[in-house]
Amino acid sequence: MVFQEHQKKITEQISTAIKEEFQQDFPHESMRLETPPDQEMGDLAFPCFPLAKILKLPPPKIAARLADRMASSPEIEKAAAHGGYLNLFYNKSGFIEMTLREIHEKRDAYGNTAIGNGQTILIEYSSPNTNKPLHLGHLRNNTLGMASANLLDAMGYRVIKVNLVNDRGVHICKSMLAYQKWGGGETPESTGTKGDHLAGKYYVLFETKLKENPDLEEEAQALLHKWESGDEETLSLWRRMNEWVYQGFRKTYSRMGTAFDKWYFESDTYRLGKKLVLEGLGKGIFYRREDGAVEIDLTGHGFDKKVLLRPNGTAVYMTQDLGTAKLKYEDYAFSRSLYVVANEQDYHFNVLFKILELLGFEWAKGCVHLSYGMVELPEGKMKSREGTVVDADDLLDELKSLAREAILERRSDFEEGELERRAEEIGQGALKFYLLKVNPRNNIQFNPKEAIAFEGATGPYIQYSHARIQSILRKAGDLSFDSLDLSALGNKEEFSLARQLYNFPMEIQKAAEEYNPARVCEAALQIARELSKFYKERQVLKAESDELRTARLFLIHCVALALKKALTLLGIQAPDRM
Repeated sequence: MVFQEHQKKITEQISTAIKEEFQQDFPHESMRLETPPDQEMGDLAFPCFPLAKILKLPPPKIAARLADRMASSPEIEKAAAHGGYLNLFYNKSGFIEMTLREIHEKRDAYGNTAIGNGQTILIEYSSPNTNKPLHLGHLRNNTLGMASANLLDAMGYRVIKVNLVNDRGVHICKSMLAYQKWGGGETPESTGTKGDHLAGKYYVLFETKLKENPDLEEEAQALLHKWESGDEETLSLWRRMNEWVYQGFRKTYSRMGTAFDKWYFESDTYRLGKKLVLEGLGKGIFYRREDGAVEIDLTGHGFDKKVLLRPNGTAVYMTQDLGTAKLKYEDYAFSRSLYVVANEQDYHFNVLFKILELLGFEWAKGCVHLSYGMVELPEGKMKSREGTVVDADDLLDELKSLAREAILERRSDFEEGELERRAEEIGQGALKFYLLKVNPRNNIQFNPKEAIAFEGATGPYIQYSHARIQSILRKAGDLSFDSLDLSALGNKEEFSLARQLYNFPMEIQKAAEEYNPARVCEAALQIARELSKFYKERQVLKAESDELRTARLFLIHCVALALKKALTLLGIQAPDRM
């Protein structure tokens, strides 16, 4: 990666300068370079405070003496002491050329590394229940999971994308019971309703009826017991309603570009979980209560007691999660297993990982909960049981409609087919970027009209920046970048733009390390903003000379490659026309 190689070269030069000036070894590997708070102060800063302890000299004096030594470096245009810092200014022309040629050569692979060394990382996301359609919360989960998988893949990991479907349990039985009582045999075909929406209708109906008849809760528990006992009539209804839901899920996943390498179903894994619990019971890790429930006492580990099997022998969420975790490791022998699940489950995953550890699984140390904040409505938190949830399909349709309106305000030359395609790309770009631009740990209040804006911190703004470059390149006609003279590039705007491109790979790496795609969003916004400043101050197609025109076309070509890379990592299309 050009960033790392360039920084290494500079730290080696600083190390040599220290050796020559002070006759003191200071390995470049131990150096920490910083970015000054103001670009006018320099491009890099080396803090001299650690050296002061070794050399018994004031940091400002060390910085001043090193500045004289570093002034002759070919990578450095100017070196200056600023307090206890050695501030370095890049050789602008050489820096720009190095950065742009690296991007042009690497293209889609720009920013990729091999630091993952092929290690296997499982990432579980989406994990829907089969009693309701996907909602806005799932969309944040899906986009965060896909973007994190893309980032880790770019870092050289073997990434396995997993969907764990919550297809069993009392919540599923609630929909089934409501359908038995009040469904009248209706189907997705007979009602013209998407299957997941039909199942969700009966989950909401159950909660409504429960307020009138509290005994329904016991009936749902009894239906779960019949399911676990293998009652064929119950299983037949369960299979039928679940298949309706899967058909609906697949349509939504396909539309969003959400993909998985492996699907797990809790109806399979809970049995393995029950087996693990019974084995743990035999080893004394768990104990049986007087009412027959199996429990673990985690008070000595900072948690509460936790039931793992109910008195009637049925499994709880934790039981099936234990089974799924073990099955994942048996299938893939992962080095890390990530769970993309909302922060309301923080406690659950802390307990899950502790139980796996107590069961003696070494690989439990590689289990990580990628916790994220809730997506809120203006009225507050979403609750699917109340039927006030923002449905994923409806939201995608609304954003597509808003995008279509925004396109038609700007141009009317798209044919209907292309208009539909562009509206879908922009609508989804708006949604995904809005959900990803916020640190995953923070809550989001979603605003569709704000998300779809072509200006500001939005996906359409990044998409438009990319499309505008493509328009300029088309107007330039046939282009050849085979023999380029980039020495003409070096003014403030060109350098600032190249600086953002240079920093971009490190932002990708940090985003992957932190499981935080918001870093990529911010990096893309910074590049697009610098591009806008460049357009305001400099001509591209009407540049002062042919050489400068070609060089600036090459510059924006490289910007387009970086913006497309950012959008691709985020799971967003990069349109060439908008």
